[in-house]
Amino acid sequence: MQRACSSLRSRAVSGTSTKADTITARELADRLARGEVDLVDVRSPEEYERGRIAGAVHRTADELAADPGDLGTRKLVVFYCRSGERSAPVADAFVASGRKAASLEGGLEAWAQAGLELDPPDGEVAPYIFLPPS
Repeated sequence: MQRACSSLRSRAVSGTSTKADTITARELADRLARGEVDLVDVRSPEEYERGRIAGAVHRTADELAADPGDLGTRKLVVFYCRSGERSAPVADAFVASGRKAASLEGGLEAWAQAGLELDPPDGEVAPYIFLPPS
């Protein structure tokens, strides 16, 4: 047990953990305003259309799992979904592949609860919408 704990501690200290950090809605808003992060919405197209964070690109979690691509950035990539449940594993996978990534803590729900604006301005946080492929 002691060996496992020290292994986890050394990974955390050396920065080799494969667990992505989370970022709060307010911190994300500040960092977006300063141009420090790139933002990826991993929800379904239907959810994305109903309301999103301005400036986010849309790639579903399934698309990213099939082809993570480069996303063409060296900035921290912040992934989000409605609640954080779908975006956290995507962010973890990016960290495991050696890239800088985080997940929005509480997802778009936390963003809206913090009083931050959605795009479009009359947008909404859509419930989880799953449509099986036809």
